[in-house]
Amino acid sequence: MKSQDILVLLKWVSLESQELGALDRARPGVAVSFDPFSVRELGQALYISKTEISESLHRSVDAGLAIRSHGRIKPNRRNMLEFMIHGLKYAFPAKKGATERGIETAFAAPMLQGDLISAGSEIFVWPFAEGKARGASVTPLFKSAPQAALQDALLYEYLALIDAVRLGNQRESKLAGQKLEHRLLQP
Repeated sequence: MKSQDILVLLKWVSLESQELGALDRARPGVAVSFDPFSVRELGQALYISKTEISESLHRSVDAGLAIRSHGRIKPNRRNMLEFMIHGLKYAFPAKKGATERGIETAFAAPMLQGDLISAGSEIFVWPFAEGKARGASVTPLFKSAPQAALQDALLYEYLALIDAVRLGNQRESKLAGQKLEHRLLQP
């Protein structure tokens, strides 16, 4: 497994959730001109090559974090959740750095403010030149995660929750894990 595999799976989950929402609002006769689940579209959305996306999906199937269903690879949400809550911070530990400008993550992310409380007033950011916040830098799960998260609010939320699990003390990690469970298992 590589850290980008988690990013690819979370993007897939985000797309599935968005697709369900779009189906609820869809009008008859409106056709989608592209397949957001294609390797090409996933690669463009995540700033990762098509080859890497394909290899990532195969690694995820081998690890049990995705399954093959009707010729299509799909995330195995329950296995993903278990790995993200119990194994991710050990396999891909969060690396804290100096104060930098960036995009808020973990407890400081806009969608989590007020929900998760960190000990102290320190906020965490992914280093990103176009970010507006200043805080302790945290290496993102994958180098293109901040850029991809700015294009997809749901992906941003998943990544921020994962960082809260990776960075938090036991209480914060548990609360972030519960929120992640609710989001992943309630499409």
